[in-house]
Amino acid sequence: MSSNVTTVRRKPLMNMKQILLMNLGFFGIQYSFGMQQTAINPIYSMLGASPDELPLLNLAGPITGLFIQPMIGALSDRTWVEKGFFRGRRRPFFLVGAIGCAVCLFLFPFVWAVWMAALLLWLLDASNNTAMEPYRAFIADKLPPSQLGKGFLAQSFFTGLGITLANLSISLFQAIFGLGTGAGIPKWAFGAFMLGSVCSLVTVLVSVISTPENVPSDAELAELKAKKAERGGAGAFLREIGDAVVDMPTPMKVLAVVYFFQWYAMNCYWQFISLAIAKVLYGTTDTKSALYQEAVAQTGKVNATYNIVTFCVAFALVAMAKKLGAKWVHAICLWCATASLLVFPLMHSRTLEMVAIVGLGVAWASIMGVPYIMIVRMVPSTRYGVYMGIVNMMIVIPMLIQTLTFGWVYKHLLGDNPVNALTFAAVFLAIAGLVMLFIKEPPIVKDVDDVTAAVPRGAH
Repeated sequence: MSSNVTTVRRKPLMNMKQILLMNLGFFGIQYSFGMQQTAINPIYSMLGASPDELPLLNLAGPITGLFIQPMIGALSDRTWVEKGFFRGRRRPFFLVGAIGCAVCLFLFPFVWAVWMAALLLWLLDASNNTAMEPYRAFIADKLPPSQLGKGFLAQSFFTGLGITLANLSISLFQAIFGLGTGAGIPKWAFGAFMLGSVCSLVTVLVSVISTPENVPSDAELAELKAKKAERGGAGAFLREIGDAVVDMPTPMKVLAVVYFFQWYAMNCYWQFISLAIAKVLYGTTDTKSALYQEAVAQTGKVNATYNIVTFCVAFALVAMAKKLGAKWVHAICLWCATASLLVFPLMHSRTLEMVAIVGLGVAWASIMGVPYIMIVRMVPSTRYGVYMGIVNMMIVIPMLIQTLTFGWVYKHLLGDNPVNALTFAAVFLAIAGLVMLFIKEPPIVKDVDDVTAAVPRGAH
């Protein structure tokens, strides 16, 4: 366990209602991501795209995440808007991103060609990333050290809730409007996408209006201006990112290894879970069969189940992280996911499959929140934005590598068997948990309640 360090709190404590309000926009952003994950590919198929074209048509996710998030992070670190509705460092990016999400989601059901859907997906994903990236830094900017865990796990809570409701909205609007039988986009898609459009914009607006940003001190403002004066020009942001990579603390480099295994594994799960369910529960590998359609529906229920678990356990992980340390909590959660994916193929009923996936929901809550508790203790507060962008690079690069390599692995080493793909993912999650134990966790920082107290010597 790490030794404790006490420091004087310079940021005011926030109550639970305030923490939830400041993170409410994350719900809208994740609802948008949920629509992206669940509804975009059916839209592609309805417009005539073949299954083998789908991976290429989904390249927008990792590519925009790789480039947009670190750029936005570096840019927000150098920003302070003095006046108006956009006043702040991170809030201008939430608003621009949310407006972009709302417009793209609203327009999506009106597309009539694959190229139009692909173009909108790139714009939607860029908007999502623009809104989401500064949200991680926003938590670190606003909350004192003792509340960081609660802030990040609130984002896990809204991740599970947003994606779950996005999935359920499709069933809801199918029940209202029917499945649709003619050519073109069915009516249920209009309802689901337009609800997503409203959620994206309204929830971010609530966060922005309810949660003003902390005003930088005169010294911090002077530093911002000096930074702009010294390092202007088109390449400034790229140099900022490059410098941050060079300066990256060693524990964060180890975390990058953890991220490689966990995100490679998660991509395997998302790509092969429906095929595995079809094979195990319905005894088919024919993706054109009616049984496969039932397997796809069951996949939606399984995914909704683990996201429900995610928002149910997110806040419990805060207390566990305080008691055991963030690295142990994350390692244990990853091993819960390992157990889930190992036993999942042994479950031969719909109910047992949903029970088996609970461990993945626990891990998903941790993946979306717990590592960030450590990351903000590893990097300087003036560079939160750029480092949160780099963390996102640590997510999308393994996903890109998985996309390029796993086809060969699946065909030549795993016998074209989707069950083996889940087992492979389980092994990678177990390795990620083991590597997690090699991280030297930064000291736990505790703030004191009396902000008027004199700063003790050596405090920071």
